[in-house]
Amino acid sequence: MSAANGSYYLPSPSPWPAITSAGLFTLALGFILFMNSIAAGPWLMLVGAAVIVYMMIRWFGQVIDESEGGLYNKQVDLSFRWGMGWFIFSEVMFFAAFFGALFYVRQWAVPWLGDTELLWPGYEAVWPTAGPKGPMPISPDTLAPAGSFSPMGAWGIPAINTAILLTSGATVTWAHWGLLKDNRAQLITGLFLTVALGITFLSLQAYEYVHAYTQLGLTFKTGIFGATFFILTGFHGLHVTIGTIMLITVLIRSLKGHFSADHHFGFEAVAWYWHFVDVVWLGLFIFVYWL
Repeated sequence: MSAANGSYYLPSPSPWPAITSAGLFTLALGFILFMNSIAAGPWLMLVGAAVIVYMMIRWFGQVIDESEGGLYNKQVDLSFRWGMGWFIFSEVMFFAAFFGALFYVRQWAVPWLGDTELLWPGYEAVWPTAGPKGPMPISPDTLAPAGSFSPMGAWGIPAINTAILLTSGATVTWAHWGLLKDNRAQLITGLFLTVALGITFLSLQAYEYVHAYTQLGLTFKTGIFGATFFILTGFHGLHVTIGTIMLITVLIRSLKGHFSADHHFGFEAVAWYWHFVDVVWLGLFIFVYWL
C-alpha cells in the first residue's frame, strides 16, 4: 500500500522472517552440538551465521530502498522511532541485569561470606575477589604470579577508551549537525571520525583482554570478579562492534547521497544507539574499573 495517499505503508509478504528463523535455529543447533563435542557443530554454526548475515544485508537493503523510494510517510517514521526507543530500553534492561548482579555480589554476597565462618572459615570479604577458593588478588600495578590475579587498573587503557568514546559521541553529534545544515562534508567527516574512534576502541579492548589473560592472570575463570568483568565489558564490546558496523553502513549511505535534513531517521537511530553505548561505558568505567 503506497504512502502517497497518507495511508500506512503495508509491505508485501516477505520471506525474510522465515529465513531469519531458519538461520537462528541452525546457529543454535550448531552451538548445542559444539558444546557436546559433535564435529558437525562448528559447521552448522558457520552456516547459521552466514544465513543471518545474508538476511541482514538483503532485508535491511530492502528497507533502505523502500525508504529512499518515498514509500514511508510520517506515521511509518513514528513507528520506527517507537520501535528503536523500545529496543534501546530493552538494551538498558539487559545491562541493568548484569550491573545488578555486580552490585549484589559486591554489596551483599561477598560480605555475607566474610561474616559467616561456618561456610568458608578465614575468608576475607574484600573486592575484587575470585571467591573463597579462587586465586588471590594483588595490586593492579603488579604482574600477577601463578595462583593470583591482578585487576585491570582504571587509569590506563580504560581511561583512554573512555576519552575515545566520549569524543566519538561528540563527532557523531557534529555529523548530525552537518546533516541538519545540508553540509555533506561535515556529515561524512564526522561519521568517518566516529567509525575510526569506534575501531580504535575495539582494538584497545582486544589488547586489554590479551594483557589480562597473559600477564594479569585475569580470565573468565577467575571466579566472580573475572565473570562479571568479562561479561560486562565483553557484551559492551559486542555492542560497540554492532554500533560500528551500523555507523559504517550509515557512512556508505551518506557517501551515496542518502539522508536529508528532513528525512534521516536511519542516521538518527544509529546515533541514538551510539550514545547509549557511550553511557553504558561510563557506568562500566566507574563501577567495574574505578571503584
